[in-house]
Amino acid sequence: MPRSPHRHVLPLIPALAGALLATGAAAQVCELRAGSRPPAVVELYTSEGCSSCPPADRWLSTLKAQDGVLALSFHVNYWNHLGWRDPFATPETTARQYRLKEALGGKYVYTPQVVLNGKDHRDWSGQTARELTPLPAAAAPGLRLSRQGNQVTAQVAASAAPAMLAGYWAVLQDGLVSKVTRGENAGENLKHDHVVSLYQPVEPWPAGQAHTTHLTLPAGGNPRVAFVVTHPGLTRPVQALVLQCPS
Repeated sequence: MPRSPHRHVLPLIPALAGALLATGAAAQVCELRAGSRPPAVVELYTSEGCSSCPPADRWLSTLKAQDGVLALSFHVNYWNHLGWRDPFATPETTARQYRLKEALGGKYVYTPQVVLNGKDHRDWSGQTARELTPLPAAAAPGLRLSRQGNQVTAQVAASAAPAMLAGYWAVLQDGLVSKVTRGENAGENLKHDHVVSLYQPVEPWPAGQAHTTHLTLPAGGNPRVAFVVTHPGLTRPVQALVLQCPS
């Protein structure tokens, strides 16, 4: 990529194309393009009200974007009745797990559940990032993320993938800590990374056409922002990218 005196490469994720910071009179622009190899997409469905979830939470924290993995922690709310209300659970993240249950033909939802590239993955314990199969490169469309102020833009290139594509935004928070006082984990200090604090699906579009979509972030803070390109049902990823802009 050509460089000008007003641009410099940021050392964000070596496995991906470099992020760029353009400075000028307007707000700074931070940009990242997907590289030739898409990541593995790992979704964890978890709850602070579930006593078997902390080991899965700790395992997910070992997965880093630099290792070619997009880790997503979806906290669900159906254990809130046990005496502890998970502060990171939302109706939207819970609904996503129910959508996955239908897509995978499951009889029920459960925690902790790990989903790898859209498929139930029960052998996660002890696995390293290198042992997680990435998404197929042949099916991955080009993807570019950019942020200016609190506006994030995803640009998906035209693809020969299925007739339609869809996607979703995920705003990620790291280093979250909860002191649990009730329920199955009473007395525990739970730590979380990759927590999806905002989940926003994007309606399907024709795969053969380039597509642009936007997300407006809440004011303040500098979270990581991921965009995942999927099949129309939103449960089978084909490409993913996460953007972390300098503070």
